[in-house]
Amino acid sequence: MALVTNPFQCSIQTSRFSSLYLSSKRLVTTNHVVLKTRSLASKSKCLAFSPLPDNREPQKPVEFSGKALRFSGWSELLRRRGSVEFPVVAATAAEADGYAKPSKSFAERFPVLVTGFFFFMWYFLNVIFNILNKKVYNYFPYPYFVSVVHLLVGVVYCLVSWSVGLPKRAPIDKEQLVLLTPVAFCHALGHVMSNVSFAAVAVSFTHTIKALEPFFNAAASQFILGHQIPLSLWLSLAPVVFGVSMASLTELSFNWTGFISAMISNIAFTYRSIYSKKAMTGMDSTNVYAYISIIALLVCIPPAILIEGPKLMQYGFRDAIAKVGLYKFLSDLFWIGMFYHLYNQVATNTLERVAPLTHAVGNVLKRVFVIGFSIVVFGNRISTQTGIGTAIAIAGVAMYSLIKANIEEEKRKAAATSTS
Repeated sequence: MALVTNPFQCSIQTSRFSSLYLSSKRLVTTNHVVLKTRSLASKSKCLAFSPLPDNREPQKPVEFSGKALRFSGWSELLRRRGSVEFPVVAATAAEADGYAKPSKSFAERFPVLVTGFFFFMWYFLNVIFNILNKKVYNYFPYPYFVSVVHLLVGVVYCLVSWSVGLPKRAPIDKEQLVLLTPVAFCHALGHVMSNVSFAAVAVSFTHTIKALEPFFNAAASQFILGHQIPLSLWLSLAPVVFGVSMASLTELSFNWTGFISAMISNIAFTYRSIYSKKAMTGMDSTNVYAYISIIALLVCIPPAILIEGPKLMQYGFRDAIAKVGLYKFLSDLFWIGMFYHLYNQVATNTLERVAPLTHAVGNVLKRVFVIGFSIVVFGNRISTQTGIGTAIAIAGVAMYSLIKANIEEEKRKAAATSTS
């Protein structure tokens, strides 16, 4: 190895090169430390690194890059001298340990897009269900039997999901069964009455009547549960009642069967909400909905057989198959049941992702979408007064939902403050 005969000096920032250690003879200035090297043969100069061991390999050049500072081949030659210890600059954690942090999932990186997708699927499935459901009633007007099909497809879906462990079935005891039975009965009654109204009148009119559901909820909370309803909530319901009344007076498809059935549906779903609060089983929502669907199916089968059974056996099935064919008839029944179950499940998943206020606004917009698409698809003619009344009712529901969501949020914050 060639000897270095000429000494040289290098001026280095002390803070930038703390890993090198000097001998006892140092020349110190205000900002710099001057290092001197000497020949390995002669020891005439004052500063030098320790001599290389006998078993030496060719020295590798110092590497400088944008990465952490490293000294290839010299790391074992550097020795700490003095009382102060300095950390040696290391490579990145990923290089040193061979471990990299797992990348975030798409849902974690883009939560807004995922939530928007849930809202889109909620609206899409609900609109498709309402349109396909009404098309079936145009050639197969048997709402009790169709209601059974809706629940049957959902129950089969739940049983298949349980069989593969998605989700895992939660056990149910006698006490829980007693608590869920009233909820399931109200669910069955509300579902059947909604379908009776869908079969009797236009889809848009049924949804306009069902906009009165918040009014029944407020009345039940005030007079049955004993909860004090703020005056602002009652005032927000006035446009709902006025708008529904205005739309009903000039609805071209109006009949009392459709109107009364939709009103009974509102009452049934109101009591379902009341009993649901009393039937807090600690079970997850997916399992609760599955058990409610099973019980509701058992409740719906007897009236469907008694009310529509003879007609179906005589000419109901025969006429439907003659009009559209066996394959389309069966596929339509399957898909309306599947869309019914999926849109309810996606609605629950959407509620878990957003605040109650956002979900309330989304529910109002969903009703607007359903009414609008049903008018366009079926070409239903509506009078100007019906259109204005529907708009007023929807606006009232929006105000009610916003006020109620704000009240619930204030209660939640107050409860969190009191516990902290």
